[in-house]
Amino acid sequence: MGQLGSAVVLLGWLLVAAFMVSGATAAQAWQRVRAVFAARAGGQSALAAAAQPEPPVQLPLPKVPDAIAETATKRRVRPAVPKPAEALPDANAETATKRRVRPAVPKPATVAAAATEPEAQFTQAYTGGADWALPSISEILDPGTVAVADDEYDEQRARLIEETLESFGAPARVVEVNRGPTVTQYGVEPDFMPARGGKRTKVKVNKISSLAGDLALALAAPSIRVQAPVPGKGFVGIEVPNKHGTVVALRDSMETPEYKKVKSSLALAFGQDVSGRAVCADLTTMPHLLIAGTTGSGKSVCVNGIITSLLLNNTPKQLRILMVDPKRVELTIYNGIPHLLAPVVTDLERVVKSLQWIAREMENRYTKFAQFGARNIVDFNAKAPAKDEELLPYWVVIIDELADLMMLAPDEVERLLARLAQMARATGIHLMIATQRPSVDVVTGLIKANFPARIAFAVASSIDSRVILDHSGAEQLLGRGDMLFLAPDASAPQRIQGVFVSDAEIQKLVAYWREQDREREAGKLRKLGLLASAQPVEPPPAVPWEQSEEVAAPADQDDLYAQALTVVREARKASISLLQRRLRVGYTRAAKLIDALEEAGMVGPAKPGAQQREVTDFGEEALLEDQPGAPL
Repeated sequence: MGQLGSAVVLLGWLLVAAFMVSGATAAQAWQRVRAVFAARAGGQSALAAAAQPEPPVQLPLPKVPDAIAETATKRRVRPAVPKPAEALPDANAETATKRRVRPAVPKPATVAAAATEPEAQFTQAYTGGADWALPSISEILDPGTVAVADDEYDEQRARLIEETLESFGAPARVVEVNRGPTVTQYGVEPDFMPARGGKRTKVKVNKISSLAGDLALALAAPSIRVQAPVPGKGFVGIEVPNKHGTVVALRDSMETPEYKKVKSSLALAFGQDVSGRAVCADLTTMPHLLIAGTTGSGKSVCVNGIITSLLLNNTPKQLRILMVDPKRVELTIYNGIPHLLAPVVTDLERVVKSLQWIAREMENRYTKFAQFGARNIVDFNAKAPAKDEELLPYWVVIIDELADLMMLAPDEVERLLARLAQMARATGIHLMIATQRPSVDVVTGLIKANFPARIAFAVASSIDSRVILDHSGAEQLLGRGDMLFLAPDASAPQRIQGVFVSDAEIQKLVAYWREQDREREAGKLRKLGLLASAQPVEPPPAVPWEQSEEVAAPADQDDLYAQALTVVREARKASISLLQRRLRVGYTRAAKLIDALEEAGMVGPAKPGAQQREVTDFGEEALLEDQPGAPL
């Protein structure tokens, strides 16, 4: 019984497999079996009838819907095409071709229309003034002059260098000459000199460096700089000023392959090195820049060149700028351009509030990044369109004179700058600080540690050079744009002749953006039917974020009212001398602040014989142990 059952099960599986392979149903199989037995019993006619094709295969194609016909054509008709090709009439062949080609024709057309429609909408909106248009470099900037090299003069100085070194017992030979816009670098390779025992020893590099003054005397040069050795090269670099310097135009640097290799909208063109090659960098990789140099060294021209580079490559949707100009004459020319977050800050008392406002924006951006699961601004902007979120622009904070800020409120400014420099990179906020007094009380160790990219122009002493670069050499620069650039990933500074931007070029660029902003605002008003033309709208001033709902000072009160309240709450006492020390203000202003706090009910009245007053309102946040002061 066991063998019989196994045979039955095996036979059943074979039948199931046969059905699956042949694709026939059980009814069709039963008909075929009956036909076979009928043929054996009754003759060959029934067998021939059973062997004819099945009716479903002979169904005409026109009765099938288009989608099913296309599928049937792909799956069933293609293998049979070689057999009936000659038997089909021309009309049938044309019909079959139409059936196959027609369904495919509308699909590419639809895809093409869908692909071109957004582009057409963008072009129409762009020409209509809905989006910003970048200025043309050729229309804004002027080309520079072409430098003429004097090979014979360079050869004479090369021979003079070799003769001078040999006369002082340091034989060497010039193996390379690199002519730059301001200086020419002579690559000197130390030679061998006889020693005791018939041996030869090579001249030490330090000996060549010590002969800098003798070389300057022999070459009749105001000063020379010896770089021993040149990074990545096998020689000592002797940099001698040219008889006639060449102005490096910003346009020439921005049209070079080196600048185009920087794939970033925050690309900066600094100038040309001692070999005449353009030196460019990406602000996002720095990510902050410290600039220092004495008056007349080219510091302000460098700042204007950086701002011009940014304005030529970025629209107000991509970049916003906050400028601080205590001197009131360097950066105020940019007032009115749509890139500004606020008019150029010239009042030193508003600088701290502006930095606090930037810090609040940094915190808000980090909150958005956490909600979107983004790590930085690039990641956030890539995910924002899918979630109907606006793209975040880059923010650049430019401070023209740090020394004045450090005199006003050194502790607060240093703390805010260090905090922004440490954390703001991922949020797309970058700092550029310039100063003409590079001393240790201005460029503190905390600030310098968070600004890895630095530029040093001509300074008075090697001590100032070390404060900026941690290297000497800036005291030997020639001025007028001659600078040393220390990249974040470089071990030694690089000498560069900075770019030059004229006032006329800056005015053309500013006028371009002001006019486009005026047309943009006028276009919006025309669309609303309000005005036929409109005047440019002045950007709103920055709102200090520390003016919370709890401490909302009236418009006629002192700007330091909120800070004074924070100081007395932290100290848990109030006095005129306390505000004088903490806020660095005079007696009269501190007394007015105390009176204002008393009128608001924040501090108690003065007691006879006591200078300190009692603080009556500490605020909710001040009462928390984990946040004893005003938050930042």
